Amino acid sequence: MTTELHPLKPFLPTEARLLMLGSFPPQRKRWSMEFFYPNLQNDMWRIVGHLFFGDRQHFLDPGGRRFDRERIEAFCRERGLALYDTAEEVVRLRDNASDNFLQVVRETDIEELLRQIPRCHDIVTTGQKATDTLLRRSGAQAPPIGGCTTIRLAGREVRLWRMPSSSRAYPKPVEWKAEYYRELFRACGLLQK
Repeated sequence: MTTELHPLKPFLPTEARLLMLGSFPPQRKRWSMEFFYPNLQNDMWRIVGHLFFGDRQHFLDPGGRRFDRERIEAFCRERGLALYDTAEEVVRLRDNASDNFLQVVRETDIEELLRQIPRCHDIVTTGQKATDTLLRRSGAQAPPIGGCTTIRLAGREVRLWRMPSSSRAYPKPVEWKAEYYRELFRACGLLQK
């Protein structure tokens, strides 16, 4: 089987307060942009649009066929949201985007990411595979979905949050998922309402 290296560099704005970690990007044929959560079938940017702008379509281009990378990047820089994944190298056991068929070959050095974003004291995993991978590395216990636990990484205390997957394979409405993310963004100081 062929291994796949992560196709993106970590997105680490210097003022980031929250590090959002998925598992690994889907295959390029499923991308609508060159950025994190690129699959049009993933609800992450709909969740964020719904919470911050009251419009789940906010980050879609006018035709609704692609996510608007420039608008998403600008939003993340302004709000202090860093993005990457828990795996640097994987093997896909099936020809699909499912985390269930990802075998992690090399995990991301999360402590190195945190060293580059010194104001960050919150990490969120956005699905079970990302949570499991990070917990293997940190040795921490999994918080409940929507909850957090305190762990020590890169010489500092950080809150590790566990959110429901934004994938459509997790068949819950955007609004249902958004309520979990609302509490996270409020607790991290990114969302006021």
